[in-house]
Amino acid sequence: MAKDILVLAYDACGTCKKARKWLDAHGAKYVVRPIVEQAPTAAELAKWIPASGKPVRKWLNTSGQSYREKGKPAFDAASEAEITRWLAADGKLVKRPVLVVGARVLVGFDEDEYAALLGGGK
Repeated sequence: MAKDILVLAYDACGTCKKARKWLDAHGAKYVVRPIVEQAPTAAELAKWIPASGKPVRKWLNTSGQSYREKGKPAFDAASEAEITRWLAADGKLVKRPVLVVGARVLVGFDEDEYAALLGGGK
């Protein structure tokens, strides 16, 4: 199992709980960073978004309160740079969990992606 795993998560997030349960079941050693209190910084996002292979809009937690408060039209009209600034300013806007292992980054929880990255089977 890979070392130096960072998980950005929110305790009340069901998907985060599933991801942590999977990591625990596969013997992963990881550090949890509370995403609301310690949102990803602009510098981290500048590295992590490209490393995830997903566009910045796929990093948005579109079912969350912060997203609903700002409204879909605001995000539709925003530039990628503006969305990145919003993500860095509000951890609740970030789709979770975010798993960082070296230069690889996964956003959200997909068991197959975790297994492929970390070497654990289903």
